[in-house]
Amino acid sequence: MADSDFHHVETWVFDLDNTLYHPSVRLFDQIDVKMTEVVMRVTGADRAESDRLRHDYWQTYGTTLAGLMAHHALDPVPYLVEVHDIDFTVLAPDPALRAAIERLGGRRIVYTNGSAPYARRVLEARGLDGLFDAVYGVENADYHPKPQPQAFEQIFGIDGLTPARAAMFEDDQRNLRVPHQLGMRTVLVTPELETHDHVHHHTDNLTAFLNAL
Repeated sequence: MADSDFHHVETWVFDLDNTLYHPSVRLFDQIDVKMTEVVMRVTGADRAESDRLRHDYWQTYGTTLAGLMAHHALDPVPYLVEVHDIDFTVLAPDPALRAAIERLGGRRIVYTNGSAPYARRVLEARGLDGLFDAVYGVENADYHPKPQPQAFEQIFGIDGLTPARAAMFEDDQRNLRVPHQLGMRTVLVTPELETHDHVHHHTDNLTAFLNAL
């Protein structure tokens, strides 16, 4: 990695889940269970079929919520409250990550396909609260999820960032395709090495990566 690749960056955009905490804590497993339960209630399908639908909607639409809204006219507001009512004690504060993010020059924002209130609870549990200039959830994108282009258009428009002078950190390579097209510097944060044309950098250690900039 060349730190000169980031000298132009004025806005640092971070995904939340499995990006600002390691996927090994399996926080999202709790959300998966709750989403499957909603699918069961809405569709009347058994757990196995509902779990399949949950995953299929995520693959097709970017989020299970988007699929439920498209096929079942689900109200997203109570859904987001229900599926994010989980145990946050599996998360631990990360002073090293906080220091690494704090050293970044420019604006720092979080953009998640979850809700903004949920994101703030995760940030608090990680000891990262008060560190970001803005926190955006799927509700701020009118419930259009990443990787849909209109989601990025909405959020980046609200924030006023200039994509050509921004970088985005994500654990899902699909969500970096549009940012790359917009001219952003893209970083995939995953334990497994993945190579994609729309991914400039890969890291399995976000703190070390940021410290090297």
